[in-house]
Amino acid sequence: MAIKDVLLIGNPKLRQESSEVTDFNLELKEILQDLKDTLIHLQKTKKIGRGLAAPQIGHMKKVILFLLPEQPFIMVNPKITWKSDEMFQVWDSCFCFDVAFFVQVERNKSIKVEYQDENGDIKTEEFVGDLSELVQHEIDHLYGILATDHLKDVTKIIMRDEWEKIVT
Repeated sequence: MAIKDVLLIGNPKLRQESSEVTDFNLELKEILQDLKDTLIHLQKTKKIGRGLAAPQIGHMKKVILFLLPEQPFIMVNPKITWKSDEMFQVWDSCFCFDVAFFVQVERNKSIKVEYQDENGDIKTEEFVGDLSELVQHEIDHLYGILATDHLKDVTKIIMRDEWEKIVT
């Protein structure tokens, strides 16, 4: 089991663009195992989180793992190929913020993404609503973009305790 430390906001690696995966080999399997072990650990300890991008744990590759109750899945080299004009606002946090605070951001209501699975097979999928936001958030990490970069109103930052009052 390889639980990795999450890079925290301020770490310059979080602002770097990751490189594409070209070999679907042992290195990719190790990255995916690190993502899985780390995300499971974070879900247990932080009681939050559905996805983790490789750069968040120091692997500078375009790889994302989603552990959703209904269907876990992997995205390698994802590209957003279409975004709806319709937008929505959502409170967003990040393991890179140690889930200490949330920011209200605007995201596209629907997106289409082309990506490869762990075997290199090309997939295309549409995501709507909260899954659209989640996928956009994780893909941003692959390009050095954080949720705070989408903040348009600095009064829309709240600490986790205040966020929990809103959502419960």
